[in-house]
Amino acid sequence: MAVHGLLFAIMFFVSLQTNVFAYQYQVGNLQSWNVPTSKDPKVYANWPKKLTFRIGDSLLFLYPPSEDSVIQVTKESYNACNLKDPILFMNNGNSLFNITTPGIFYFTSGVSGHCEKSQKLQITVYASDGSLPPSYSPSDALDDNAPSYPTVFGGIPSGPSPSSSSTVKTSFLMFVAIGVLIFGVV
Repeated sequence: MAVHGLLFAIMFFVSLQTNVFAYQYQVGNLQSWNVPTSKDPKVYANWPKKLTFRIGDSLLFLYPPSEDSVIQVTKESYNACNLKDPILFMNNGNSLFNITTPGIFYFTSGVSGHCEKSQKLQITVYASDGSLPPSYSPSDALDDNAPSYPTVFGGIPSGPSPSSSSTVKTSFLMFVAIGVLIFGVV
């Protein structure tokens, strides 16, 4: 009887398996979010090119809160280094931006003059099918009248994508196969 309880427990824990992979990226792989040095002046332009950001990932900006901050801005504000009316303002020195939607995201230092010295970051997050939503095409920007919501908390989650149903089916089939094997041995 104890064997059946143990087998049930094993099957229960196997059924809990998930395929969730989310990464926390320390921005620039640097000790601190700051003005790039002369040794690596394009650190924030080059760093995201090496990575594939996905929904569920997050960006960690580390910096002395008395010396810097991070703001999320529109494409126009990013290109012009305009610090007025940011979408999101973070200034605690340990700022975490959670990626909850696909799109192009623009960040810069909230300190005057730092953006002009290349302390700014642009990342692209593609949907699971490899596309960007129409409102995030590279040539577009947010309308000036668009509401500014802190995207750090994201929007309303949507249902599972068609590709996730195959993962669920595979997990279920694996669960059934393991159950048949275990109970066939007993």
